[in-house]
Amino acid sequence: MPTIHTDSGFAIHAGVTSSATPQTTPIVFIVDDDAAARELLESLILEAGWQSETFASAQEFLRRERVPVPSCLLLDIALPGLSGLDLQKHIAADRQDLPIIFVTGHGDIAMTVQAMKAGAFDFLTKPFDSAALLSTVRHAIERSRIALDHAMETHRLRDRYASLTRREQEVMALVVSGLLNKQIGSELGISEITVKAHRGQVMRKMQADSLASLVKMAHRVSPRA
Repeated sequence: MPTIHTDSGFAIHAGVTSSATPQTTPIVFIVDDDAAARELLESLILEAGWQSETFASAQEFLRRERVPVPSCLLLDIALPGLSGLDLQKHIAADRQDLPIIFVTGHGDIAMTVQAMKAGAFDFLTKPFDSAALLSTVRHAIERSRIALDHAMETHRLRDRYASLTRREQEVMALVVSGLLNKQIGSELGISEITVKAHRGQVMRKMQADSLASLVKMAHRVSPRA
């Protein structure tokens, strides 16, 4: 595949094929204050079949409403106002579904280490070729997709948990802690038969087919999950 080197430090391969998925096409966000760099990256991303949105500053990106679509962020380090590393600090903890790929001509080893320790998906320096970039973006989008699926399933589990009565929640907590029905009844001051009835309701409402699956669900609905 031929490579075209540009004045902005990019190397673009010709002949990139599209792999877009209708209705759920991933979005690649690009934050770079260099208009030429934004245009080059956007062209490459669109050729690959993904959506692209560009921003000239971190502040501009932060105003963008969050969307539940597989995505990743191509982020420069040197930006007006908030730097790329500053933006990473703003969003890294709350945006596990948005892998950050630094793309910069101003990076050094110290910056790379700082970015990776803070959770960056990758750190690419200009010049680079399109194959390396697209491969990194593809893997980042897959990670985003997995994170979104996990978050959606956790949300569904928390909705099911919220449908339990207070007593059912108490029974569930004791069940997953390993207590037997008789012990749970003693702990809560209710009969073993009543415990069995509540336990059955818990399994039904949580859609758990085994104790092991209920334990996993309990971990997922925990506030720490």
